[in-house]
Amino acid sequence: MTFWTYLLHCADRSYYTGHTDDLDKRVYQHQEGVLGGYTSTRRPVELVWAEGFETREEAKAAELKIKNWSRAKKEALIARDWDRLKRASVPPTERRARASASLGGTPRLRSGTRQEGDAIITAPPPVIVLVRPQLGENIGKAARAMLNFGLTEMRLVSPRDGWPNPDAGPAASGADIVLAQAEVFDSLAAATADCTHIYATTVRKRGVTKPVLTPEAAAQQVRATAGRSAYVFGAERSGLETDDVALAHSIVTVPINPEFGSLNLAQAVILLAYEWSKGEALASPPQVDLDPPALHAEYEELIGHFVRDLDAAGYFFPADRRAATLRTLRTMITKTGWSHNDIRMMHGIVTILGRTPRPR
Repeated sequence: MTFWTYLLHCADRSYYTGHTDDLDKRVYQHQEGVLGGYTSTRRPVELVWAEGFETREEAKAAELKIKNWSRAKKEALIARDWDRLKRASVPPTERRARASASLGGTPRLRSGTRQEGDAIITAPPPVIVLVRPQLGENIGKAARAMLNFGLTEMRLVSPRDGWPNPDAGPAASGADIVLAQAEVFDSLAAATADCTHIYATTVRKRGVTKPVLTPEAAAQQVRATAGRSAYVFGAERSGLETDDVALAHSIVTVPINPEFGSLNLAQAVILLAYEWSKGEALASPPQVDLDPPALHAEYEELIGHFVRDLDAAGYFFPADRRAATLRTLRTMITKTGWSHNDIRMMHGIVTILGRTPRPR
């Protein structure tokens, strides 16, 4: 059996992506509007691209990948113009940098890179070091926070309950690659021996004089550092000890409520990981276009529907207030910005309410 991923071109010029095991039947269903949903209000639709796969999982994965592509990428795919697809896949910031370079300007380097002569040097991602973590569950949650924002290298210093820990896996919620690669060390010095800059995370002063940075400033510095950097986090109950902070080169802290400055381990990790991730080409949340507003004629039809049913119910009383009431009704409806589907739903609601027997 062949499983298909397909693209439809809709009447409003948008594209719909789906997958199926019966392409002819599914396209017919879209064309007839029997499936409801997105394409039913954007007919006629036309099949413009399809690709067969051996398994449903492969077809579904392709659908999810293509669905979030830009219009330019989808149209390059439809045309099977691979050079054009490759160009459309370049992030906008990199396209601008290339354009600037081609015009003789100085290209802007991607965040996390620096130039030495003709070579462009990319700063490696920071490692996350957990010092004396107490609960396997918290290690798992920290791993999940790391992978959410593209970090995979975790180092553990003397975990209280040993390693591996069976409680870490379920809490990681799929971030198994981080746990599988985690390394264990006897001391913080050993865990950071290959690092050129070490950041101690703490909200309390420790009697040592160090530069104090916000997570955002630390992330910028990590990207400007030639070697490997490390973000160091302390145990859940007590945080980092003074000797741990003394080993670091900088302190990272966040503006926080002075009346309640307690962050759990995963929260602290996610704050720093998120700031670092801002310079990465991570996937953005899919943008879902809002339906376009309805035509004014559709508003007029809905207002007429309201008026007919309200007249039948004796709503316009006294008669000399009818014009003012109609004006208020029109103003209320026309300022909503409703779409075609919204207005269709309101027609249905008014119709059903008109059929409902009134209690005596």
